[in-house]
Amino acid sequence: QLQASGGGLVQAGGSLRLSCAASGRTFSTYGMGWFRQAPGKEREFVAAVSGGGVITYYAYSVKGRFTIARDNAKNTVYLQMNGLKPEDTAVYYCAAREGAGLGRTLSEYNYWGQGTLVTVSS
Repeated sequence: QLQASGGGLVQAGGSLRLSCAASGRTFSTYGMGWFRQAPGKEREFVAAVSGGGVITYYAYSVKGRFTIARDNAKNTVYLQMNGLKPEDTAVYYCAAREGAGLGRTLSEYNYWGQGTLVTVSS
């Protein structure tokens, strides 16, 4: 089970940190990812991190502004979002995939959190 939190309303240029807490005792064996879905649009990939937390990958639109990290001792993955833009407004979802590698598409993920809303005002 995945529980995302940390969304909210922020002005353009601001920052937010999303958290996703996972249940279970084998968290490090799952690759983790963040996706987002803006109103009227398809869900899209944002960032991914490998099971050990060493390897990360970002969508071009967020690279250099967002940072994904995980704390396996706390069964939690984070998404630090800096320099937020109005176009970052979306519901953000965390996801887990079996196997510790990176996943960049929706179909590679087996489990999904409920989503947390991020709204960036201009």
